[in-house]
Amino acid sequence: MTTVIQKPISQLKITWPLLPDDFILPDDPVENIEHPLISNGLRQSVVDSPELMQDALIVSNFALCAAVDDRTICKAPDWMYVQPVQPWPHNYPRRSYTPHTEGTVPFVVMEFLSATYGDEYSVEHTEEIGKWFFYEQVIKVPRYVIFRPHTGRIEVYALEAERYDNQNPDENGRYLIPGLNLFLGAWQGTREGRTGYWLRWWTEAGELLLWPEERAENERQRADRQEQDKELAETLLEQERQRNQQLLARLAALGIDPE
Repeated sequence: MTTVIQKPISQLKITWPLLPDDFILPDDPVENIEHPLISNGLRQSVVDSPELMQDALIVSNFALCAAVDDRTICKAPDWMYVQPVQPWPHNYPRRSYTPHTEGTVPFVVMEFLSATYGDEYSVEHTEEIGKWFFYEQVIKVPRYVIFRPHTGRIEVYALEAERYDNQNPDENGRYLIPGLNLFLGAWQGTREGRTGYWLRWWTEAGELLLWPEERAENERQRADRQEQDKELAETLLEQERQRNQQLLARLAALGIDPE
């Protein structure tokens, strides 16, 4: 993540123009098939939370833009969460996001590292500005997450005094992400044919936010339990009815009127 700048940070001119319609963004295919699965998992676990979805932009490999000394710079985090953003006024898909002009600064950006990690989907013109510098000094994203899927290692950096400071996890190995008010941690298991480490969300109470298929399975199990409870209640009711009939029969045999 080498950063090359020609003058002090304080002298850089940072502005927030909309990305021109004719600006060419990279259109290279994603080579790592694991990263989209991890990104999708992060998003799918919050879709049932209206307060997290309203006016939010939740995207992966999506252009985050600014201008540095009048040069358009775009980086594409592996995952990004922004809230609120202004409604998209056009009938064609949004292809970039410019903070301050289209909404607020992202609460968090994430990068998923692989053995062949590079600075892919990064648009420069004359000099190199790495992702770390861009997120920290240009966009000033409050939380920067680096995740290594093959080892499950998570690094979370918080913007403090205009520099990223490495954060320590809580006793559960998780990190609070302000704005979302959720804890981020690693989880190991299998989903969509991939077995390994995943990034997942937990509430402050320690409750895991479930994926759609997990919610569906929980609902199925709940319905099964309800059906079993219903069948048990019916069985107990029938047993009680049979006992009453047997008692009435014995009383009748003794010539006793139960009334």
